[in-house]
Amino acid sequence: MSPGRISNITNIPNRSVDAARPLKVICVGAGISGILAAIRLPQKIQKLDLVVYDKNFEVGGTWVENKYPGCACDIPAHCYQLSFESNTAWSEFYASGPEILEYWKHVADKYGARKYMKLGRQVLEARWSEENAQWTVKIKDITTGEDFEDTSDIFISAIGVLNDWKWPNLPGLHDFKGKLLHSAAWDEKYDYKDKNVALIGAGSSGIQILPNIQPSVARVDHYIRGGTWIATNIAESEMKKRNPEGDNFEYSDDEIWSWKKNPEKYLQYRKGQQHSSSEAVWSEHSQDVAIEKELQSGHPITIRDSAAQVRVKKLFAESMKEKLKSRPEIADHLLPDFPPLCKRLTPGPGYLEALTKENVQVITKPISEIVASGIKDTDGEVRPVDAIICATGFDTTFTNRFPISGRHGVKLSDKWRQFPETYMSLSTSDFPNYFMLLGPNSAQGAGNLLILIERTAEYVAQCLEKIQKEHITTMVPSERSVANFTKFCEMYFEGTVHSLECSSWYKGGSKDGKVSALWPGSSLHAIEALSRPRWEDFDYSYVDDEEFGWFGDGWAERDRNGEDKSYYLDPANIDYPPVERHSAART
Repeated sequence: MSPGRISNITNIPNRSVDAARPLKVICVGAGISGILAAIRLPQKIQKLDLVVYDKNFEVGGTWVENKYPGCACDIPAHCYQLSFESNTAWSEFYASGPEILEYWKHVADKYGARKYMKLGRQVLEARWSEENAQWTVKIKDITTGEDFEDTSDIFISAIGVLNDWKWPNLPGLHDFKGKLLHSAAWDEKYDYKDKNVALIGAGSSGIQILPNIQPSVARVDHYIRGGTWIATNIAESEMKKRNPEGDNFEYSDDEIWSWKKNPEKYLQYRKGQQHSSSEAVWSEHSQDVAIEKELQSGHPITIRDSAAQVRVKKLFAESMKEKLKSRPEIADHLLPDFPPLCKRLTPGPGYLEALTKENVQVITKPISEIVASGIKDTDGEVRPVDAIICATGFDTTFTNRFPISGRHGVKLSDKWRQFPETYMSLSTSDFPNYFMLLGPNSAQGAGNLLILIERTAEYVAQCLEKIQKEHITTMVPSERSVANFTKFCEMYFEGTVHSLECSSWYKGGSKDGKVSALWPGSSLHAIEALSRPRWEDFDYSYVDDEEFGWFGDGWAERDRNGEDKSYYLDPANIDYPPVERHSAART
C-alpha cells in the first residue's frame, strides 16, 4: 500500500460482487409519475418490494380528480403520451379528461403496474429513522378509517404539484346558500342548465369551463381579476387544415386505422419534417411543422426580450383583439402588461369566443365578499346567482401535503419555509433515500413534460440500482450540490420571462418570488441533464460501514449457481465496434 493511503476495510463480506441488496420502496401517488415508477422500478431493480399508495380509488392522479365541464389536456393528445406506449386512437386533437384517464388506466393494466398499488390509502406522515436507516410511513385506509404504518428503505413522493386544491380566500364564501363548486372537486350530479352562475378565475381550468357551460346556462358572471394571455393553438396550422376556425377536431376512423396499420406513417405525423429553425413554434411560417417539433420549439420564447418573445407577444395580442373585436373593452382588460409565459400559457379553444356571447358578463371589479344570495363587488353591488364555480387553483408551495421528517426530526415544510431547495428537483439534503418525481423546479414552461417524467423515473431507478448493487445504506445529495442547483436556478430565471412580475403558480402563487416550479432550461436540456446521475454530487453511507463492501468476497453469482459461465460470448452481450468498409470486404 502506498504511503499516505489508509484502507478502511475491516472484513470481507459474505456475498458475491454482483449480489443485489433487497430493497423495500414506498411510493406515494398513483398518477402518471407513480404509474411510471411502478413500471420502471420492477423492470430495473432486482429483489424489489414495491408498494404505491394513493388516496384515490383509481389510478390516474389529476385525471381522476378533475371532472369539471370541458376538462381536457391543453397540449395535443399525440404529445401527451409515453414514448413506449403510443396511442394511435386518440379521438380528438385535444383529448378530453375521460379519454386521457382511460389511456393511463390502460398503461397501468398493460404493464402490470396495478399489482404494486394499494388504492384508497392516504399517506398521513413519513419519518426517517437514522438508527434503522428506514422510513416509517403512516397511512389511513379510507374505507375503514383505520391508520397503520409501513416501513421502507426508500421513500418516493410522486404526488406532483397541482393536486392540493383550495377554496379562494373570500369573506363569507361558505355563507353562500346556493351551490358552491370547485373545479378540482366537481360535483357531477349538479345540473347547471338554465342556471345563473358565477365563474371565478381565468386560469387554465376557468378557461376550459366557460365555453363548455356557456351554451347551457342562463347567465355567466365571469370574474377576471387580472390580465392573461390566451395563446393561439399549438400546431394551429394542423387544426386549420380541418376547419377554418382552428377549433378542436375529431380524427377520422380511416386516419386512426391507417396509423395503427402503419407505425412509420404515424411517427411521421407526429414528427413531420425536421426544419432547422428553432423559432417554428407559433410562427406564420410553421405550415409544415409537426406537433412534437412545435411543442419542443418554444424555449426561445421564455428568454426576456428575445426575437421569439417579441414575435409571439405581437401574434397573441393580434389574435386576442381579433376574437374580441365585438367586445373591445374585454380585450383592454384581458391583455396583460407582462409578457407571454410569465405565467402558465393556455391555448383555450373557444374561450375568447365565449366571452363575447350575450349571456356572459365579464366582471372586472374586485370581489368584496360572498353573501347568501351571490357576490358583492367593491362598489357594493350584489349579483345574485344560483351557483358559484371557483376555478381558483391549488396550493403550490410544496409544503402543505403531509409531514415529512428527515434527519434530526427536521420537517420538510420547515426546511422549505422560505424556498424549496432541491438537487435536480429530485432530492434534497438531510433527507436520505428520499426521491421526488415532479418535485420543485421540475415542470416545463414550454416543452414536453411527459418525456421528463419518464426520465426522472429512470433517473431514480439508476439511483436505486446503485444503492442495491453497491450495498449503500443511505444516499443523499450533498448540501453543496443542493446549493449549486438552487443558485443556478436563481441566476438562470433572471434571464427569463418567468421571473418577471405576475401572479403565477410558477412562483408559489406570488407575483415576485423565486421560480420554484419550473426546470431551469428547455425540455431537451432536462432530457440530457437527467440521462445519468452525477454520483459525486451525493453523500453515502454503507452497509456494515464498509465503503469497499460492494467488491464482495471474490466470487460472482455465476460462480455459485448454475447459470451460464460463458455468457459474455453470446452475441447479445457483445458490444461490437464499427469496422472499416474495406476491412469488412476483405473478411
